[in-house]
Amino acid sequence: MSELRFDGRVALVTGAGGGLGREHALLLASRGAAVMVNDLGSPTMGGQEHDPSPAEAVVEQIRVAGGTAAANSDSVATRGGADSMVADTLKEFGQLDIVINNAGIIGNRTFLNINEYEFEPVIDVHVKGCFFVSRPAYEHMKSVGYGRIVNTSSGSGLFGSFGQSAYAAAKAAIYGFTRTLAIEGSRYGIHVNAIAPGALTRMTGDVLGDDGDIANATGLTGEDLIMQLGPQQVAPAVAYLAHESCLLNGETLSASGGRVGRAFMGVTKGIYEEDLSLESVARRIDEICNEDDYVVPDNVDQEMQLLLEHLHTGDT
Repeated sequence: MSELRFDGRVALVTGAGGGLGREHALLLASRGAAVMVNDLGSPTMGGQEHDPSPAEAVVEQIRVAGGTAAANSDSVATRGGADSMVADTLKEFGQLDIVINNAGIIGNRTFLNINEYEFEPVIDVHVKGCFFVSRPAYEHMKSVGYGRIVNTSSGSGLFGSFGQSAYAAAKAAIYGFTRTLAIEGSRYGIHVNAIAPGALTRMTGDVLGDDGDIANATGLTGEDLIMQLGPQQVAPAVAYLAHESCLLNGETLSASGGRVGRAFMGVTKGIYEEDLSLESVARRIDEICNEDDYVVPDNVDQEMQLLLEHLHTGDT
């Protein structure tokens, strides 16, 4: 296969001052894309103070390597900040083809220990941020008939994770947002997909670092752990989803440590009873949960089709 490149494309990568976003920006730039590197520069646990230096440092690294980039330190958590970074991208480069919604914060607290003042910033950055940035970008992409949006979900949102009720709720919302935006955007040439990454970054050091489960299970620490679990092992999957040759739409790729898989939501065949009762649900719960012949609907209408098939055939 010939090298996949992004010559003539422009990308906006949020939260790109470090970690995953930095690797996304570096890879896209190395393959020819002009990149707007956005990063608020605030701590990973939240906050809205601006520090332009992380984004500027990545831009400098891209330029030294011969690439094209500019920096932005607006916040994704406000509509004004999101509008500004999209406007800056269009002003700087004249177009916007790719958006990587990567910015995020984390706050690990069990459900009974988290309060609304800790819950709301997580929703603001992840969910509202994804919406705020995608909206003006989507409108531009619609006007030109092309676009690629890659959102950042998480295994925590798809499968749950102890102590991450806020983070998991936000990441699950992004999964649903991705699916719906993909359906609506397809008629305009806009493909929307998501990544569910696992990587050793500032946000995940307590889980994936030297004292984490992966290190304990493998014996890897320090540079060896970074080589195996670093964000550079996730960026190729993100770049593929952002490429014009990618035909996926509404999908989520799980990527970590060099492994890439498809994460999806399915529905079992289940049961059908014309006069369903509580007792029949209890009696047949094993059949309901049986994963044989499960389906992966493209949308909610296809899920409803399962009921229509039962109604037409009377199958139980």
